[in-house]
Amino acid sequence: MSKDFLVEIGTEELPPKVLRQLSETFAEGITQRLKDQQLGFSAMTAYAAPRRLAVLITDLAEQTPDQDVVSWGPPSKVAFGADGAPTKAAEAFARKNGLEVAALSELIENDGQQDKLCVRQTLVGSNTESLLGDIINQSLGALPIPKPMRWGRSRQEFVRPVQWALVLFGAKTIETSILGLTSSNLSRGHRFHSSGTIQITSPRAYRDALYNAFVMVDFAERRELIRQGVIEAAKSANGQAVIDEDLLEEVTSLNEWPVPLMGRFEEHFLNVPAEALISSMAQHQKYFHVVDSDNQLLPLFITVANIVSRDPQQVIDGNERVIRPRLADAAFFYNTDLKSTLEARREALRKIIFQSKLGSVYDKTARVSELAKVLAPFVGADIATAGRAGELCKSDLVSEMVGEFDDLQGVMGRYYALNDGEDEAVAEALLEQYLPRFAGDSIPTSATGAALALADRLDTLVGIFSIGQLPSGSRDPFALRRASLGILRIIIERNIDMDLNLAIAAAARQLALTETSDDTCKQVLTYVVERLKSWYRDDNIAPEVFASVAALELSNPLDIDARVKAVDQFSRAPEAVALASANKRVLNILAKQGDMEFGSKVDPSLFEGQQESLLASEIERLNKIIVPLVAERDYMAVLSALATLRDPVDAFFEGVMVMAEDETVRNNRLGLLYSLRQLFLNVADISHLVVSK
Repeated sequence: MSKDFLVEIGTEELPPKVLRQLSETFAEGITQRLKDQQLGFSAMTAYAAPRRLAVLITDLAEQTPDQDVVSWGPPSKVAFGADGAPTKAAEAFARKNGLEVAALSELIENDGQQDKLCVRQTLVGSNTESLLGDIINQSLGALPIPKPMRWGRSRQEFVRPVQWALVLFGAKTIETSILGLTSSNLSRGHRFHSSGTIQITSPRAYRDALYNAFVMVDFAERRELIRQGVIEAAKSANGQAVIDEDLLEEVTSLNEWPVPLMGRFEEHFLNVPAEALISSMAQHQKYFHVVDSDNQLLPLFITVANIVSRDPQQVIDGNERVIRPRLADAAFFYNTDLKSTLEARREALRKIIFQSKLGSVYDKTARVSELAKVLAPFVGADIATAGRAGELCKSDLVSEMVGEFDDLQGVMGRYYALNDGEDEAVAEALLEQYLPRFAGDSIPTSATGAALALADRLDTLVGIFSIGQLPSGSRDPFALRRASLGILRIIIERNIDMDLNLAIAAAARQLALTETSDDTCKQVLTYVVERLKSWYRDDNIAPEVFASVAALELSNPLDIDARVKAVDQFSRAPEAVALASANKRVLNILAKQGDMEFGSKVDPSLFEGQQESLLASEIERLNKIIVPLVAERDYMAVLSALATLRDPVDAFFEGVMVMAEDETVRNNRLGLLYSLRQLFLNVADISHLVVSK
């Protein structure tokens, strides 16, 4: 037997940026705790709106399963005396299991070793209704709420004050204490379009009952309605709506009954950089902006009202009045900033501390400038241009505009550099220094931008590592993981042939590191290269493939990437398993020889069979073939050539006793295996491809 189950927690307006996370976590908590109780159900639906979190469970079992319980007691020789009378141990067992002492003599079983008292019972399952209150409260208590609040005289804590709680199991109202309230079957509709309480007659009637009260409880449904409404509103003015997904998520979390409306602003504001206007509209007013077919900003915005107005124009007029001073502020900031150059603003950076042990932001720009000059030749940038970009890279941080809209750092730097008459490459680099900002973001398209982006990240990495503030667990205040991935993406995706050892050492020189320089540089290199593990995992490349290349301890990301991709392709070849196993066998044999020095040459006169001669000649032949291929980084061709060794290697191990009694012969064979291993190490240590099971 089963019934539907519904819980709704009604609150004051929930934080919009975490509404969906709260909803999903609450629903996951409910379902997991139902599963923990072995309560079956057919489906779960999570609902989330600005003033409520709700979960609907369909076909929830009315009772937990019965359980067969076996309780073993003391051995019979302990339970009964010599006269057969029950001992105190037997009496204690009887009390524990609710049994009559007289019945114990019938409850003796052998556990495979000896006779013992044993009682087998079937515990009837618990009524689901009795469990729901604890399940709900435990799930609410587990929500990720960093700063819970109290309200009124209540000692309860939650993310926002709780106004009502609804719990239904089938058509029955479950009255239980939830965050200081007694649950009922009553909900509430839209704050303005509905009044009083709404009786919910059954869990499945919930969604429609709230819809009739002007509340769309389905988050995904609201989001798509807003998306389509915004798109259609823009089309009505021959424009295209630009929908930022984060903004869409936030607007969805702010509205119970969304109504998209389009407004206008004065065209003279378009003299301000579009990014500043867009940021002002999105951050302060949660407006979507509109562009024309050439992707140029139009003097339009789309707001989403949480009400159906009898006179929508009044709502639009109100929003237009509100946005006007916001845009006027942006225009004021911009015009004020234009009165000072980035060069002049740079002096103000001396008063801003980057990190107490690493100096000011001005000091950082000086280091980044010099480092960018070192990196410029590797990325194909002009040295002087890269240096100039480094000097000015943080000057816009002290501008009025970035002070108000911090998401415009770099963006405004580009505009101000162009206004100052700086080289266009410098201006573009100021924008691109922050790329990529997140996973999937674009990388710098200009050489100068790439040099600056690399220099900025390397300076931060080496500097923070040098003072011992390494990331740990989820703590990464300087975003060093993101910086490392950014470095790798720029180098690999722009095909920059650069040894990270050299770049890191150059960054260390700018920081004037002395005693700890070598250790710091090694730490940074290891940390950055280690980020490739997750990179390749996301590309569905097996961990052992990366491990085979990482074993060589290389420091050129472009070279590492070429090797990993070649080994990944080779690992699917029929010969891969056999050759990897052979390499593993060779590694184990050589490892047992301790610190033994293996000769650089193998003496053919000591060969005792055709298998040795064949393997030696193949190694010599392949050495000549692969040298130019390695120089060209054609590692797939190298591995394809090495794949021909499968038969000679198999024949060698089948027909040759490596550890011969004659020491000279034995050492010659070990030298041959050493040559074989070195051949493969031109690409990777493929012994790592052998996965232990």
